[in-house]
Amino acid sequence: MSPTRERRRPSEEDERDRAALARERRGRRSEEERRRTRAARAKTGPRARPNRQAEIRRRWVALLTVLTVVAGVYLLFFSSMLGVKDVAVSGARTVPADQIRAVAAVPADKPLLRLDADEIRDRVAGMPGIATVEVSRSWPNTIEITVTERTAIAFFDSGPGGDGVHLVDGGGVVFKTVPARPAGLPELKLPKVSADDPVTRAVTAVLGVIPEQLLKQVTTATAKTPASVEFTLSSGKIVRWGTAEQTDRKAKVLAALLTQEGKVYDVAAPELPTITS
Repeated sequence: MSPTRERRRPSEEDERDRAALARERRGRRSEEERRRTRAARAKTGPRARPNRQAEIRRRWVALLTVLTVVAGVYLLFFSSMLGVKDVAVSGARTVPADQIRAVAAVPADKPLLRLDADEIRDRVAGMPGIATVEVSRSWPNTIEITVTERTAIAFFDSGPGGDGVHLVDGGGVVFKTVPARPAGLPELKLPKVSADDPVTRAVTAVLGVIPEQLLKQVTTATAKTPASVEFTLSSGKIVRWGTAEQTDRKAKVLAALLTQEGKVYDVAAPELPTITS
């Protein structure tokens, strides 16, 4: 039987050595940790300043953006810098441009964006001699008004005790009074002349679509119903035209009929035209 080894118990000196070694190791770790902490602070410290500067820059950019928007709104909606300085009128021939400007009543120096173009258009459109109106903004300081004047297609005479000779356009609108009967226009022989009257509109519609060569020969036009339009030519012949439909066919048939003797030429039904003495 082998002798039993006796384990040596650590002496107090050994315990002290181990404790000192542990303290030394802890001291070295702590020192290393302190160095790492100082290094980390050295790295993060310089970054804090640029981040703060970037934040300041962002705030200045936001402030300048707000100020720019406010200035733009003021300039567009409240400043006279982009206000009305001129009202340009185009398309006017017989209606004076100054009269159109007066009716348009565009306020001077008012910002263009605050102007109601529809109101201006409606005021000008109410003028008797104006058929259509377009209103637009021309930056920085001009309002442009483009008009189309009414074109007379006929006239009517209100007779003794009336208020004179009146011009009528293709829509039956009575838009102007003239001192004398105009040459080259047919006279409307109707009990009532008005754009609200179906008979008036029917007669002016026919006059507006017949060939120009034929229109030059028409001296008077009349009707009892919207479908019974007829007119008298400078030769004294009477043409019963009917409605404004089938204009081309009626014009061709009438041209052939007028080569024959007769007094009344009826092309209201162009497939069955008639001539009567």
